[in-house]
Amino acid sequence: MSPRSDSVTFMEYTHLGRSGLSVSRLCLGTMNFGPQSSEQESHLILDTAQQAGINFVDTANVYGWKKGEGVTEKIVGRWFADGGGRREKTILATKLYGSMSDWPNDTFLSARNIVKACEASLTRLQTDYIDLYQMHHVDLRTPWEEIWQAYETLVSQGKVIYAGSSNFAAWHIVRAQHEARERHFMGLVSEQSHYNLLERTVELEVLPACQEYGVGVIAWSPLGGGLLGGILGKSEGGRSHSDMIQKRLDQTRPQIEAYETLCKQIGQNPAHVGLAWLLDQPAVTCPIIGPRSVDQLVDSLRSLEVNLDQDTQERLDQIFPGHPRPAPEAYAW
Repeated sequence: MSPRSDSVTFMEYTHLGRSGLSVSRLCLGTMNFGPQSSEQESHLILDTAQQAGINFVDTANVYGWKKGEGVTEKIVGRWFADGGGRREKTILATKLYGSMSDWPNDTFLSARNIVKACEASLTRLQTDYIDLYQMHHVDLRTPWEEIWQAYETLVSQGKVIYAGSSNFAAWHIVRAQHEARERHFMGLVSEQSHYNLLERTVELEVLPACQEYGVGVIAWSPLGGGLLGGILGKSEGGRSHSDMIQKRLDQTRPQIEAYETLCKQIGQNPAHVGLAWLLDQPAVTCPIIGPRSVDQLVDSLRSLEVNLDQDTQERLDQIFPGHPRPAPEAYAW
């Protein structure tokens, strides 16, 4: 099968945080590769994304959800092995932290696990280097001098180029950057955070910290698990939802109804509006899209063509009130 060609013709790029690395404004997430998408479909999604200009691909050693197997990384690695400049054109991001075995040192951020997990990911991904090696979560029990020493080793060996974090609080980012500066090390260039119209907590402290330290924000779950993707219209079509999503929909139904009404009034697909809103946020480098099919990928690309005027932005803020001021001004005088 050949990649689809009916995608947008222009991809925008931006620097990842304060680094000189140029990444596409949409990042291709691979969490569905294996569990939801076959390897053939996954490779077609990757080919179509690259043809559309997406050069940023995110994965993790635990994706595939079979402990220790790295299913998704292997799927991406076999795609790289097909050649044709696939690896050379890709900014590859992967993550470590979660358990890869039942043994105690194959989890978290000890220097041992950082180095060993990196080696294992390189093997599965069939590559010599990782562009962005991310900590999937903060490890409060491991000192930063140990974490940064391990990263410095990998960088000096050419196995890792940049460091990133995911699900960090603002003070974790500040501490990490302070310790990195003490070592004359670049430290973090990116932070993956849960951020969308429904979940705006990171606006209080995480986003201001990232802007202050030149850390690019990569937004995961940009459509709130599907709640911002036109879920009411899909429900009318007879599509069922998981118990968790149904519970969240019951809790947010008035907001979702107002949101889908607004999207209909401006003539835009709700999923496109949700992604376009994130693309307009000054701290955001890119949202992560996680398509299960080529059709979903191509549809997500349309968000790059959506321009939200000031009136629409204000109406979105009315439906999904955020935090007009960062912390501590948001909750203290």
